[in-house]
Amino acid sequence: MAFVCMMTIGCVYTAPFTDAECRTVPHSIATMERIALGGLPQSIWFRGVSDSNPALILLHGGPGASEAPLFRHFNAALEQQYVVVYWEQRGAGRSFSSDIPQESMTVERFVRDLDELVDLVRKRFGHKKVVLLGHSWGTVLGTFYAARYPEKVALYVGVAQIANMPLGRRPAYDFTFSEALKRRNSEVRNALQQIGPPPYASVDELLAVEGWTQQFGGVNHAQLSTGTLIWAALTTDEANLIDLIKFGQGNRFSLTHLEPELSRLDLTERYRPFAVPIVFLLGHYDRHIPSELAEQYFNMIEAPCKRLLWFDQSGHNPPFEEPERFTAIMIKDVLPLAADGCAQ
Repeated sequence: MAFVCMMTIGCVYTAPFTDAECRTVPHSIATMERIALGGLPQSIWFRGVSDSNPALILLHGGPGASEAPLFRHFNAALEQQYVVVYWEQRGAGRSFSSDIPQESMTVERFVRDLDELVDLVRKRFGHKKVVLLGHSWGTVLGTFYAARYPEKVALYVGVAQIANMPLGRRPAYDFTFSEALKRRNSEVRNALQQIGPPPYASVDELLAVEGWTQQFGGVNHAQLSTGTLIWAALTTDEANLIDLIKFGQGNRFSLTHLEPELSRLDLTERYRPFAVPIVFLLGHYDRHIPSELAEQYFNMIEAPCKRLLWFDQSGHNPPFEEPERFTAIMIKDVLPLAADGCAQ
């Protein structure tokens, strides 16, 4: 029966917050909803032990790589201090549909979707501002939004922050090629030589290089494999095998249509002054989105206050590689900064 349930699309749910007597905690929220953003139904989950807590909107990576089940698995403790908004972006996860207009897959359209979501969250929970947390691709949306709408953002957190995509792709390629030589992996070495350094000619080439970068430890520094992450996602109440299928479909669709724009992005040119607090959380061993470029970008930023915190045992995925430390920082460091601004 459990296996049949896992295979059923309608079987996912999100459990309510309950007390010792199994009664729902007053003013808590635990819902999985379909909400139209930009005229397109999108999958959004709301979870928090108190709906009066600050709202934290998660901007997942990819593009098209929904991380909602992973944040639920590794970082559920955030729901004790925030109302966590798990947004599966246009074209990602259960927000994927083959009917999505290809011309709508632009950074600007995603920022407008985010603005609609922010306004919905502010109105629904009675907050003037929200906290934004972007991971990898999600840092593009978070950076754009924090710069454009500071009156709606209490604080922006960039995890594996993108700085300059054209410049950042070359170190990732060089790392992977160097590792292939060190490991005497002639198959990967020859393939990399045939592909050549970026810019890549196709999404297939991009995904191939990223796969080898991950294989050689440039994505996850901790003992965290793709298989481990898949299993972690499937052990949550909110995901099943349908989500695994949707993940692959959405990731490919989103990359195909956003890669031409994403590959040219240089945030360091325009996005230096901010009117909100900025926090970067970077993994020392991130070769996928080189953390040294994010550090250089951080040093260019002007903000009321800014902080950079390093994760010494992480690569590209600090929330999942060092979940306890990540969650502690989000509660002990970020939450007071979001509440009191730069008075800390």
